[in-house]
Amino acid sequence: MTDALTLRLKTLICTTLKLEEVRPEDIPGDEPLIGSTRLGLDSLDALELVLAIEREFGVKIGSSEESRQALASVDTLVTYLRSRQVAA
Repeated sequence: MTDALTLRLKTLICTTLKLEEVRPEDIPGDEPLIGSTRLGLDSLDALELVLAIEREFGVKIGSSEESRQALASVDTLVTYLRSRQVAA
């Protein structure tokens, strides 16, 4: 079962990156976001996603290393946001 924050993130990924052929529920939580064959996201997509996450959740993702770690997968992104006490 997917919690509210996870679903919100998956929906944000689909809408921000205009993934018209991907439904939020089809994105596995543990699949790499960048470089995966299913999503096909690249570094420009990652930057766009970081900006959308910062706007949506009011967090600041500092360095490129921090964003790389946070965007490893949906699960790591949920953990990252929860560590910053973001409400779903």
